[in-house]
Amino acid sequence: MSVRTPETDENTAPHRAGFACFVGRPNAGKSTLTNALVGQKVAITSNRPQTTRHTVRGIVHRPDAQLILVDTPGLHKPRTLLGERLNDVVRTTWAEVDVIGFCLPADQKLGPGDRFIAKELAEIRKTPKVAIVTKTDLVDSKTLAEQLIAIDQLGKELGIEWAEIVPVSAVGDKQVQLVADLLIPLLPQSPPLYPEGDLTDEPEQVMVAELIREAALEGVRDELPHSIAVVVEEMIPREGRPADRPLLDIHANVFIERPSQKGIIIGPKGSRLKEVGMKSRKHIEALLGTPVFLDLHVKVAKDWQRDPKQLRRLGF
Repeated sequence: MSVRTPETDENTAPHRAGFACFVGRPNAGKSTLTNALVGQKVAITSNRPQTTRHTVRGIVHRPDAQLILVDTPGLHKPRTLLGERLNDVVRTTWAEVDVIGFCLPADQKLGPGDRFIAKELAEIRKTPKVAIVTKTDLVDSKTLAEQLIAIDQLGKELGIEWAEIVPVSAVGDKQVQLVADLLIPLLPQSPPLYPEGDLTDEPEQVMVAELIREAALEGVRDELPHSIAVVVEEMIPREGRPADRPLLDIHANVFIERPSQKGIIIGPKGSRLKEVGMKSRKHIEALLGTPVFLDLHVKVAKDWQRDPKQLRRLGF
């Protein structure tokens, strides 16, 4: 395991900028790590696997570097057309980045899913790969040491030479900055690719939809995680408001696949939907920096995960 120091001192070091992507099984801590590195919520997190559907880019600005993080959906054995499309997104992303971070949770032994991804990574010869052991706050030092050794072995077995192996806890804020320190030297020399202060290049409408979907996923039964899609129909400033008291009207539809799921999302007397609205509104206001009126409607889009036409309409 090596830890690199920059070759030159701070003043003469060339500026680096480039793209890194985090890959791993669903729920391996990729989005949480992205948010911790950027210092703000740009990727939705949920304790349900498979919540990321867009490649969210988080941007880390440093005086000597700009690290652009591409967050991919978790690679998995697809059961639906949506699943296949998500896997295609992952592979396309891998082919286009400067460095790949493979996220492996410290609290789960390496399984067939990790091997499946590692085998695919072994095919990508040129791109440097960093193994990132996430969720270290959940294990003791002995378990962590065993996981580090197992990952080192996995690399040897498949012919992957890890540029680094780094343990991290995004929740406990342990070694988060070290991850950036290790990824940056692997980026090409380049001027900044995004303006200072930009944290993501996701359109605001997509981010708002993701925040609503995250709130809708919280606390619903296991059959729903994949069945929810959110489309923001419009975001318009309310007319006739005084300049110092603006209000943004957001109209959004929450789509599910079956009429029977409607009741789960709406809840008794609309209580659940109300809570989804309140929770997501807080995050949306923080993101956009303006008060928001959120109008949510639940609609059925029958079996949308298997229907190419509906997938397109919902942005996949």
